Amino acid sequence: MKKPGGAEKKRVRRSSGAVHNGARDPNSVTLPRKQSAKKDVFQLFAEKVRDHKDLVSRWAVLQETRVEYFRGKDFVSFLKNHPELKDILESNKSLEVEEIANTLLRKHLLVRCDRVVKTARPGKKKVWPAHLEIFPDQVFSENDAFFAWTFVKRQPLWQTLLSFFWPVLTLAICLFPVYPHRCKLLILYSCAGVLLLILSLLLLRATIFGVLYIILGKRVWFFPNILAEEATLGELFRFCPKKDEEERPKWTARLFYAVVAVMVILLLRHHAPDEAARARYQKRMSNIIDDVLEWSPGLALSGMMEKQQTVVNATEPNNSFADGSKTNSEHLNPSWDEVLGNIEDMHQPQHQDHI
Repeated sequence: MKKPGGAEKKRVRRSSGAVHNGARDPNSVTLPRKQSAKKDVFQLFAEKVRDHKDLVSRWAVLQETRVEYFRGKDFVSFLKNHPELKDILESNKSLEVEEIANTLLRKHLLVRCDRVVKTARPGKKKVWPAHLEIFPDQVFSENDAFFAWTFVKRQPLWQTLLSFFWPVLTLAICLFPVYPHRCKLLILYSCAGVLLLILSLLLLRATIFGVLYIILGKRVWFFPNILAEEATLGELFRFCPKKDEEERPKWTARLFYAVVAVMVILLLRHHAPDEAARARYQKRMSNIIDDVLEWSPGLALSGMMEKQQTVVNATEPNNSFADGSKTNSEHLNPSWDEVLGNIEDMHQPQHQDHI
């Protein structure tokens, strides 16, 4: 009877202790072990702004690292034209542009940079720098201030697929000699056509630039971003030239470049190859291309078999004589029995004559 009573007392004490603890901490709630952490709104805002195409940015080298950067004045004008992006900041959407930029600097999402070369060349205006260094005062400013993103940009899906495609392309290039003849011709003519198109385009835009520079004194580059490393695919094939913001060149400089161009043209014409040299070079190149296009594993194996058969036929006459005669080695090195037989034959006629 005592044991059940003691057990009931212990149960009452435990339950009362639990009630007492619950009364002492009424706000205690059991949280799950795995809880998704909410992402920082400024991080989301920075990723959204960086992916936006209206923010003008460039690529440069910052302490041996390629970074994407923008100007302070462009950041201010961008947020004025797109105020809806501030909604990502939720409770902080009422902040000013300068306060938002300083918050990004404090969270190390941005870093303020400065030019490595502070002074521009004579007659040139300050343009986007290619080399940057970290500015000592990490505070937002619009006056000739540059800001670089410090986080890694999200990789799009097409870049991920392209990273898997490169090994396949490399293997396909290595297997080019075993392709069928038609595939070789298609690849050869396609690559030659693309290369000719690129060289013709570069030569045409350089010619137009030189003519307009010498005659009118204007710098006009058609397809201005065709050689740019940081341009997107849409900007790469933009036809409209950039505006000439630099000073007009002097007539002495234009005359000098005109004389140099005429001398180069005359020099190239004087040293141009004649028809015979051109024909020899064309024949040599065509032979090399034909050897590459006509090669196949079957021809290679047949060539090896023919070579082996030639070697066997060349070694057969040295090993045996016609009509079952002895070999050269046996004729030059007779056996001991043959020598004794020859000696007996030499002495036998002498005995017959004596008898």
